[in-house]
Amino acid sequence: GVQAAHGRPGRRRRRSGRLPARASASGRREPFFSSSSVMIKPALTVAVKAARAAGTVILRRMARLDAIPVTEKDRFDFASEVDRQAEAEIIKELKRSYPRHSILAEESGAQGKGDPTWVIDPLDGTHNYLRGLPHFCVSIAQTVRGQAEIGVIFDPIRNELFTASQGGGAFVNDRRMRVAERKTLEGSLLVTGLPFRQRAHLDTQLAMLRDLLTTHQAEDVRRTGSAALDLAYVAAGRVDAYFEIGLKPWDFAAGQLLVREAGGRCTDFTGGDGYVHSGNLIAGNLKLVDAMVAALKPHLSNALR
Repeated sequence: GVQAAHGRPGRRRRRSGRLPARASASGRREPFFSSSSVMIKPALTVAVKAARAAGTVILRRMARLDAIPVTEKDRFDFASEVDRQAEAEIIKELKRSYPRHSILAEESGAQGKGDPTWVIDPLDGTHNYLRGLPHFCVSIAQTVRGQAEIGVIFDPIRNELFTASQGGGAFVNDRRMRVAERKTLEGSLLVTGLPFRQRAHLDTQLAMLRDLLTTHQAEDVRRTGSAALDLAYVAAGRVDAYFEIGLKPWDFAAGQLLVREAGGRCTDFTGGDGYVHSGNLIAGNLKLVDAMVAALKPHLSNALR
């Protein structure tokens, strides 16, 4: 048997800071978090639990999508009862452990002042969800002085948990993530979102896409409907680079940390860090971000600089 420190038989102890496994619906033991070889920050454990709780709410309501009440917050910008229920579940879990932390959530807005702040998108990809398109996620980030310290993105359909902590790397389930290694735009697979909130920029973005596909010979472009998952996929190396206009903080707070911790970079359209305020974001590996900045530069209006 295993000998305790004083020589008597004892049980093998789980290393402090690691998360236990959880049982899936199929009975398999699955990790709450990505890698057994890293020490887990307590706040990350809490965020993972909150994201999974929200995912349970989201999946439970999928059987009756036609019965879900929906409100239109703005033109083409919808919120459902499921968004609000999932958000309430997340906030309940976070407040149980951190009652004094501030909240910035898509549906309920800001609660509290000061740091740390939890930035929450309870259902990124609401349009997909309401139409039965199985591509959406829960996104939770913890920020301190405007910098993301923890990021969690959970895809309940695929049971994929994307996690990152400042200086701790980025993981999808039990696998460390790295951004793709492609060095040029030629042959690259890009992902974007069309600016439904800011249709005034639509012609500009279409011109950008045309230039990327023709002049710069990108292979193809995807438009998935979930900015958070787009960033998670950049971090995982599934797509080469991402760009979008007019994102909100809850759209990118967790995802941009995933990209950085996977060895990538996030900038605004001029190569700076103004995306935190403008929501105009490019993400990818270092070389591709530089190439994207150069490719988009001729198309930038003053509003996008």
